[in-house]
Amino acid sequence: MIDLRLLREDPDRVRASQRARGEDVALVDALLSADERRRSSGVRFDELRAEQKALGKLIPKAAGDEKAELLKKAGQLSADVKAADADRDAADTETQELLQRLGNLVHPDVPVGGEEDFATLETHGTIRDFDAEGFEPKDHLELGQILGAIDVERGAKVSGSRFYFLTGIGALLELALVNAAMAQATAAGFTPMLTPALVRPQSMAGTGFLGQASQDVYHLADDDLYLVGTSEVALAAYHMDEILDADRLPLRYAGFSPCFRREAGSHGKDTRGIFRVHQFDKVEMFSYVAPEDSQAEHQRLLAWEKQWLTSLELPYRVIDVASADLGSSAARKFDCEAWIPTQGKYRELTSTSDCTEFQSRRLSIRVRDGKQVKPLATLNGTLCAVPRTIVAILENHQQADGSVRVPEVLRPYLGGREVLEPVSK
Repeated sequence: MIDLRLLREDPDRVRASQRARGEDVALVDALLSADERRRSSGVRFDELRAEQKALGKLIPKAAGDEKAELLKKAGQLSADVKAADADRDAADTETQELLQRLGNLVHPDVPVGGEEDFATLETHGTIRDFDAEGFEPKDHLELGQILGAIDVERGAKVSGSRFYFLTGIGALLELALVNAAMAQATAAGFTPMLTPALVRPQSMAGTGFLGQASQDVYHLADDDLYLVGTSEVALAAYHMDEILDADRLPLRYAGFSPCFRREAGSHGKDTRGIFRVHQFDKVEMFSYVAPEDSQAEHQRLLAWEKQWLTSLELPYRVIDVASADLGSSAARKFDCEAWIPTQGKYRELTSTSDCTEFQSRRLSIRVRDGKQVKPLATLNGTLCAVPRTIVAILENHQQADGSVRVPEVLRPYLGGREVLEPVSK
């Protein structure tokens, strides 16, 4: 959540952020009104409570009619205090509910607009010319079947659409990717973490996934637990309700977990293969830093993602995601999109978001710097979303006979294999 003091001091900035997100600007005025009622009712309660205490000291000293009058007044004050307390609680509840609905403040450099209004920041690698090489590229699903690596038919039989099996070399390729990604993260100073896939409501809400993203979340009603769509949720809530010492920052974690997404609203989109699925594994980077260091840390996370994609020898571009395409917790987000030959376009493989103090305020995570205790900044960055990375590797490194060249960075984790060989024609 944002700082209410900032809202009061610069409401136009918050309105502009809401407008850029394509969200309801009237929410800002409703929140300002609720906050004013919260503060005024709080003042009223304090005044009445002080009067009640002062009156309580006079009553034992009074007698006769004076005491009777004071007791009558005390009874009225008691009722007024209860009413003021109820008003204060109601205004505070309304303020918090409205505040939870407000997205993070969009960074001023973020391009304004919808999904297609991103800004391309840089492009890396060379897109292969398959025509010049004399063959038409196969898509990842056909390659996966040739290699005995992907089985979507039995995935659908067992679990339904958008589920799959990784088999044989496909399973080994996932393990190689996870181990190589974790090795890079560990070398960069991240603490490896295996995180829970089920979390409590306060963890999910605290990271901002029960607002605009709630339609994509799986909920186990009988247990009131949520399946995470990313280990960011567990990593953000790891220090929930804690005060960290400033000399411990930055704290960097690399989490591995299964991820679950309903993919609501994506009917008929990316239905072939394993590009858009309901369950997948992912290695996620997560950082806790001082607020003034968040933008520099954002660039570091992006650099680690670029290092990873470069090591996989994939052509990719970096985009600055447009304002209306940001998640509610992100002030700014960079995506790295790999070239997918059979689609003829770049598709998102990794993403990194600067959430500033938004999540730490919701999760009550603070830092002690000398005598001052204040919220800190959190950032997240996908290092390896396994299925999409497999899609990009198979399609970009395929050879005419259906085999696939293994990027050098993965070979030590695949028993030295340089090529994934077909098991069927």
